[in-house]
Amino acid sequence: MDLRKLKTLIDLVSESNVSELEITEAEGKVRIVKAGVAAVQAPMMVAAPAVAAPVAAAADVSAPVAASAPAAPVGHSVKSPMVGTFYRASSPGAKAFVEIGQQVKEGDTICIIEAMKILNEIEADKSGTVTQILAENGQAVEYGQPLLVIE
Repeated sequence: MDLRKLKTLIDLVSESNVSELEITEAEGKVRIVKAGVAAVQAPMMVAAPAVAAPVAAAADVSAPVAASAPAAPVGHSVKSPMVGTFYRASSPGAKAFVEIGQQVKEGDTICIIEAMKILNEIEADKSGTVTQILAENGQAVEYGQPLLVIE
């Protein structure tokens, strides 16, 4: 398909009320979808009638959440510096880098996070005793997620 023809079709879709256009020719098939049309309209229709109910429910739910806040880990949390998969040991049969109750020094390897097929050793950023291990072996972790607690 000619590039000028494709640009004309894109302009036509963007300037009209058409949200999707699909054209099949001998050279191939082109599908142009206007971004955001369905995604913007659907939440508006759903959110408008239900505004009052979730607000009241959110107020009731926040009280128990505030009461359970002390369950947060006490001590220094070592957080994940990246998104990846958490591993406690260097290989499946190997001994874990750290156990609960073990003394660690700043710079000691405490776990591995695999990201994009690269094994990244995570080091303790504080000396102390490991009091909690918050991530499970083989678990996907997010950036900033607490992995373990050192006191």
